[in-house]
Amino acid sequence: MKCCGRFHGGERVEVAPDAETLMRSRYTAYTLGLEPYLLATWHPDTRPESLQLSEDKATRWLGLEIKRHEMTGENSAIVEFVARYKIAGRAHRLHETSRFVREDGRWYYVDGEFPAKDGSK
Repeated sequence: MKCCGRFHGGERVEVAPDAETLMRSRYTAYTLGLEPYLLATWHPDTRPESLQLSEDKATRWLGLEIKRHEMTGENSAIVEFVARYKIAGRAHRLHETSRFVREDGRWYYVDGEFPAKDGSK
């Protein structure tokens, strides 16, 4: 994808300027199965060894909606999003509030929480 390809690799790789841009590039990386990029942009304190994306052939990503991007400190931010996808023809939604940190000028995904369905926290 043109919007995020500049972050994923190639001759000249750019660094995401903010947490929202990193979130968008990570979503695109999921749609393209770019596990190395996802792991490289995941903070080492919370990063899994593998995502095993090559084994997940059933998920079809449909779209991303950013609901909120908020700086929570000089080098920290949250991004609330809803990602839509289908598995075996059945629609699903992933609603998450993700935490990001900036270290040495690079943004990293840390972890996320799933907001309560009834709107309470």
